Amino acid sequence: MGKRGPKSAAKKFADSQKAGPHYPDGFPWDRAKTRAAKVIAFIESLPITSGVHAGRPFKLRPWQKKIIRAIYRTVRKKRVVRTALITIPRKNGKSALAAGLALCHLLGPESEQRGQVFSAAADREQAAIIFREMEAIIFAIPEFEERCHIQSFHKQITDYETGTVYRAMSADARKAHGLSPSFMIYDELAQARDRELYDNLVTGTGARAEPLMIVISTQSPNPHHIMSELVDYGVSINDGTLPPDPAFHATIYAAPDDADPWDEKVWKACNPALGDFRSFPEMKQFAEQAKRIPTKENVFRNLYLNQRVDAEARFINSTDYDGCVREIPDLSGRPCYGGLDLSSTQDLTAFVLCFPPIEENEPYWILPFAWVPSDAIRERSKADRVPYDVWQKQGHIEPITGSVIEYRPILDRIDELAQKYDLRAVAFDRWGASRVIQDLEDAGMTVLQFGQGFASMSPPCKELEKLILERAIGFPENPVLGWCVGNVIAETDAAGNIKFSKKKAPEKIDLAVALVMALDSAIRNAVEEISPTILWT
Repeated sequence: MGKRGPKSAAKKFADSQKAGPHYPDGFPWDRAKTRAAKVIAFIESLPITSGVHAGRPFKLRPWQKKIIRAIYRTVRKKRVVRTALITIPRKNGKSALAAGLALCHLLGPESEQRGQVFSAAADREQAAIIFREMEAIIFAIPEFEERCHIQSFHKQITDYETGTVYRAMSADARKAHGLSPSFMIYDELAQARDRELYDNLVTGTGARAEPLMIVISTQSPNPHHIMSELVDYGVSINDGTLPPDPAFHATIYAAPDDADPWDEKVWKACNPALGDFRSFPEMKQFAEQAKRIPTKENVFRNLYLNQRVDAEARFINSTDYDGCVREIPDLSGRPCYGGLDLSSTQDLTAFVLCFPPIEENEPYWILPFAWVPSDAIRERSKADRVPYDVWQKQGHIEPITGSVIEYRPILDRIDELAQKYDLRAVAFDRWGASRVIQDLEDAGMTVLQFGQGFASMSPPCKELEKLILERAIGFPENPVLGWCVGNVIAETDAAGNIKFSKKKAPEKIDLAVALVMALDSAIRNAVEEISPTILWT
């Protein structure tokens, strides 16, 4: 009664490894005396299905057994924990443990007649991780394969012996209504956009005698997130601030907020698998990079140390930026690409030219230009707390006569620059720029749309980081550009993509946005002049 249809790769591999019954002497967990011991025996009887140890049985570490004993403790043979939180840095074996626990409730010692077992996650791909691990284990055990029907497309497994059904769910909360879960694992709850799926699953357990929700996740940087709510509750119970709650258990591996993030003792304290199945060299290598790159420091502290860090990390530090400031050579006649970031009526309007290298070991050269209405310079100096008036006198800001931005002087200046340099194209934010862009096109210039989302911003933002750290980009002595780059807050999504956020930046970042657009255009369109390896889609 196994999986129907063509064999999957996991099924073919499992068939090639089988050498008879997996449990010739009966189920080992039947000989264990306590519920926790039965769960441990069940998981340790399962095979590892991937990597260099494929085929070997799981070997739970003492710290993992401690977690299981805490969750499956009983009073008068009844399990008392209803919600369990395991918050731990990435790469400490959470997916394998989660798959083992889900299987235990599907067809192991914790299964029940017509139970409903779920794994939940913020998106479909994350939700499929536990399912794929469970599927591979079932295929590797003849006794399990015979009693299970697997529907890979629907991420569903049915145990015909008990009638229990397992399903992987993503955060389509409407699907959680009307369910009666007996066991749930929420993987990476910190990535959930809201708490609706979590609440719907938890409130659906009323018809079960011993329901259990296990959350396994790193921390959320948002103090108001449901994940942070659970962590705060667990910390308060564990440190005695709140009275004990027998129905709630929290295992928290996280570096203290005031800990030195570069201290290896701190790493080991919050990564129980470090040096075991969690690579120490990889962590050390990433830490060395994170010391220099603010966005990576934020990732390191959140995912490697499990700290509740603010997601709003500064894009680049001033030391690395200053290392790229140098005298700009004469670039007359050189190919270049522009980035235009238009402003509202009284704000900074930014234009940046990016000159790709035409000789070996030459950097990308950057020329920035900025405009502010002349009557608004004093007001902007007061509001933004920077010396617009001084920058104007120094020639770093070009005033536009009047109290609001007029685009004709800006268009005339761009046309002037196009006469001096070989301006190949101008990238622009597609929102609110139709009239200006039409004027540029009428002047015979090539214009390129550039979005402000992760898809458009992430590749050139990451490339800009790389170029700055490698000193492969040259900035002029321009305090307006330095101020804008220093203000950049980089947002990071669940997939590790980054973008500049104007909403979260403490001050203006217009020249930094224009810089990214110009760099993106230079790399996309001058790839043959630079290197065939620096191209993305």
